[in-house]
Parts: sequence; structure tokens; C-alpha cells
Amino acid sequence: MSAASTSPPEPSLRGSVLVLIQFDVCEELHLDRLQQAVSARTVQQPSMKHSAPAYVRYERPPVVEPVEPLVLESGERLEGEIKYYDYGVVSVVFQLPFTGDWDSLVRLASRWVWDVDFASRAEPIVRHMLERAASAMVKPYKRWLSEDYFIFHVREAAGAPTAADLTRDRGLQIAQVVRGDRLPLSTGECNEVMHSQVSYYAGDVAVIGWNAAFLYDSTAGAESSIQLLEYANSQLLEFRHYDELLTGILNDVYDLLGKKTGVFARWGLAKSASSLHTVLLDVAELTERADNAIKFLSDMFAARFYKLAAAKVGVPDYKDLVARKLKTAEELYQNMVEQFNQSRGFFLEVTVVLILLIELFYLFRGKPY
Repeated sequence: MSAASTSPPEPSLRGSVLVLIQFDVCEELHLDRLQQAVSARTVQQPSMKHSAPAYVRYERPPVVEPVEPLVLESGERLEGEIKYYDYGVVSVVFQLPFTGDWDSLVRLASRWVWDVDFASRAEPIVRHMLERAASAMVKPYKRWLSEDYFIFHVREAAGAPTAADLTRDRGLQIAQVVRGDRLPLSTGECNEVMHSQVSYYAGDVAVIGWNAAFLYDSTAGAESSIQLLEYANSQLLEFRHYDELLTGILNDVYDLLGKKTGVFARWGLAKSASSLHTVLLDVAELTERADNAIKFLSDMFAARFYKLAAAKVGVPDYKDLVARKLKTAEELYQNMVEQFNQSRGFFLEVTVVLILLIELFYLFRGKPY
């Protein structure tokens, strides 16, 4: 048998797999102090895949530093880095080069999405890193919320197909990768997954799901897409935090209102209402800052990409929840102020009546007072 017949076939796919694990660690990170404490550099502004003058700009770019490689039980060695965002989110990114066929990519996606707990592996790394920069953290949280997300980036495919050809011929496998499912999906489910795709050139496509995304693009072209996916997930994490925070605040207010039912008991609502209003202003300011952390300066494709990514991971849903709870809390604040004003008015009326009674008492006794 000839050597040519025994050599392994060329891999049909080349690229990399990225795992994003993000933690909401504090209310704010002072990036300048953090850079003084750790060997981190500022992330470059996202480079767009097209040559138009429009671009995407961070309000305050995150800072990044490398972390030790993560070695899985399977022997896979993942290179990593950690990013710090000024609104209190820390993102760990692990990356593994990939070569193989479609079946091996589907198997890898299923195993990583469901069988490997990356968050439990990344959290000790983040805690160790932040021990060196405790002074940079504003109001650290005792409990960290976390999000993870997977990006399957195919840089090269056999035959160099166009995006349209790739999604037509390999839509089933792409849908399996995005869903992290070993078994073939139904036609309806496959169509649902493939409906969430976006392209700029004929040779690139991104298929975005709630837990993973598939990118077919060059290394340089995928850079901005990866950053936007990372940003969308950090926004989800922030709004999840504010949703939990407001839920706790509203429960406390309901309990307080249930206890202060008497006229004079409502007198103590002034301090509680003032505290509630201060919290509302803080939350509104923090949500606005997180929401405006990145600007789309006339780059319609980047804005469209982010809108799709944010919708798939659930950012608008949590943003609406936070907005509704802010509105409810504001209405409760107004109600508390109104109840306090009623109590104060009642107290003043009682005081006036008492004064009149005292005056009448001394008047009828005929004695000055």
C-alpha cells in the first residue's frame, strides 16, 4: 500500500473554540488603580471588518492580562486571558485551536457546553487575581453572578465555501454546534437556529444562539464579533444583578409598608423613602453607565450584530424587567412620601387643635397663660 493511501485525510475545518466565563464582582472597578496593581494592558478598540470610517468605541476600554493555561482531564490545553471592565464585570476567555471535521466539532461542542463546568474552574482564578487589586474594587459583592458562553470560530473550511453555501450545506451541523446537541435537530429547530444569522461579506457568517455562537470568518474579521458577543454577555450579567437587587429592595419596601399601618407609624417612612430614592438614583446611574459602555459610531453592521446577540442572550428581557421594577420602586417611593405627608398633615392638624383647646381652656377660666 502506498504512503499516500495511508496518510490521514486533511482536516476539513480549522479554527478555534473560545469559552467566555464572566463574573459580576463589584459595583465598579477603578481600571487605573488596577493597572498599577497587576500587569494588565488596555484592550484596543474593536477593529471593524470593513474599511468604512465608522467604528465601535469603548467608553472606557477594559484592561486585559494573561492567565495560566487551563488543562482539562481530556488533556486539552486552553490558553487564557482575563479582562476587567470598569462596571464591575471580570471576563475570563479560554481558547483552544481546533482542526478536524464537522462530526468532531459537534462532539466537542456537546461535551464542552454540557459536561465541563468552566465557571467553577475560572472563579478561583479570578479571586486570586483580584486579591492583588482589592483597592480597585468599589463595593465588592459577597456573591458573584456568572455567565458562560461558547464561540466556535471556523477560520477555514474545505473548498472555501461562501457563507450561503456553508449555511445551506452544513446548516444541520451548525445548528447542532450552536445548541450543543449530539443528536440531529428537527427541521423546524434547525431553521429556528439558522434564522439568527448575520453576514457582512459573502464569505463570512455568524449564527448566534443563547448559549453559543458559530463564526465563519477570518481571524481579523472575527475579532470584533467576539468582542461584541463578550460585551452582550457582560450586559446580561449586569442587568441580572440589577434585577436581583431591585427584587430584594421591593420585598423590603413591601414588608416595611405592611408593618407601618398606623398614622404615627407612617412618620418613620420619611427616612425609608429617602434611602429608597437614593438607591433608585444609584441603580439608574449604574444601569445607564453599563448600557453606554460601548458606542456604535455610525457602524450599522456592528449595531445590528450587537442587537441580534443581545436579543439572543436575553439582554432586552432583563433590561425591561429592571425598567419595570425601577418604575414600581419609584411609584412606591411616591406613595411613601404621600403617606408621610399625610401623617405630617394629621400631626399638624392635631397640634393646631390642641393649641386651640389650651387657649379656650384658659379663656374660660379667665386666667392669662
